[in-house]
Amino acid sequence: MWWGVAAALLANALYSTGFVLEKRALTALPEVSVRQPARLLGLVLRSPLWIGGSLSLAAGFGAQLAVYRTLPIAAAQGIFVSGLVLLVLLSARLLGEETTGRERYALGAILAALLMVVLSLNESSDTVSQAAPYPLVLLVCVPSLAAGVWLYNNAERLARHRHRAPTTGVEYGVAVGLLYGVSSLAIKGVSGYLTTSGLGGALLDLLRSPYPYLLLFTGAFGLVMSQAALQRCRASLIVPVCTTVTCLFTAVLGTLSFGEALPQDPLRLALRLAGTALAVSVLLTMPKHDRAPQPPTAAKELTPP
Repeated sequence: MWWGVAAALLANALYSTGFVLEKRALTALPEVSVRQPARLLGLVLRSPLWIGGSLSLAAGFGAQLAVYRTLPIAAAQGIFVSGLVLLVLLSARLLGEETTGRERYALGAILAALLMVVLSLNESSDTVSQAAPYPLVLLVCVPSLAAGVWLYNNAERLARHRHRAPTTGVEYGVAVGLLYGVSSLAIKGVSGYLTTSGLGGALLDLLRSPYPYLLLFTGAFGLVMSQAALQRCRASLIVPVCTTVTCLFTAVLGTLSFGEALPQDPLRLALRLAGTALAVSVLLTMPKHDRAPQPPTAAKELTPP
């Protein structure tokens, strides 16, 4: 189990570093759009900094496979969310982003909520499942993918309104978080096929499962959607929102899909349910808009003659 904890902490560092590097690379590029995916890929693939960030994310994916082999889904999500602290520190240091007081309180509440989920775990009784019924996985994943794409398109449509206040990226973060939540379940599914013997048979079984195809879909759409969102919004807000949605989605629906039972103890069950409810309520109350920059003319009017 300790190998799983170490792998989760490594995945945190890799994911946080990757997101910050990609955000820094995107700030130097022309505006990208999900409506022009070929142009977006052409731009980012010419940026060494962006390639470095994507390689860091890919390495985080490998570490996540190891995590799901050794830790229950809910426990893994509790450790993954601790990466938000590193992400905010890196964003402040490397991107010069500052969070508002309200956002800092919100992030603190999210961490407290997910700490409650972690405290609901019981090492002696928690089990690590390796398989889930395919129809149940598809029943969970397909509507979630549709909701994520719809929410993202709706955020794009609203953002195109000329007089709308600048968005903080909460809508984008929730949309991408849903896609990454499905991806996380697919990674969990793939991890169940990892074996040191009978590799050929395991590979055929994997190809007959929905997991590789869910990963292809979420990888393609998640790449395009996340890059456009990162360019428009602060990484120090959009990534925590995305991470929170992904972790809650995976912890709750993944636990049910893979049959990793909820706590039997009333206190542990209350902690898990209350933590989930708190995190969702914080997301709903986070600010939806950044302050619009003060026009130069207004500044001149305030300057004494």
